Amino acid sequence: MIYLAQTDTTIGFLSDSKEELATAKKRDQKQPFIICVSDFKKLKKLTRIPKKYKNLVRRSKKTTFIYPNNLAIRVINHGDHYKFLKKFDYLFSTSANKHKKDFDLQYAINSADIIIYPKNGFKLNNPSKIVKLNSHHLNYIRT
Repeated sequence: MIYLAQTDTTIGFLSDSKEELATAKKRDQKQPFIICVSDFKKLKKLTRIPKKYKNLVRRSKKTTFIYPNNLAIRVINHGDHYKFLKKFDYLFSTSANKHKKDFDLQYAINSADIIIYPKNGFKLNNPSKIVKLNSHHLNYIRT
């Protein structure tokens, strides 16, 4: 099942199946996806936050962290996207466009099984920042 929704950052596809997302985006199945969770208890089930960065992770907004186990996870704990996401343990997330192509609303609607229309309509915003954490330093992948 692929959902089309306004995420906390941009318009995105969400699913509990990486394979379905890869097929919808027409991209390599081995390329990883961002995992979205609605709270820190769910995050703890997936990974361990290095002690040095616990406060940074808790205070960050619209930021995806790549943890030492190589999972890219973003906690969304506010807004309409949070209300949708809290119904699930976690969902894989990606932008709602073909791989390496610009956004096309008609393509996104045709590729989704369920469309969650936001009150104010879909808005293309900046994607989340991506920061890789390891035990010694931060590596900014996308700012």
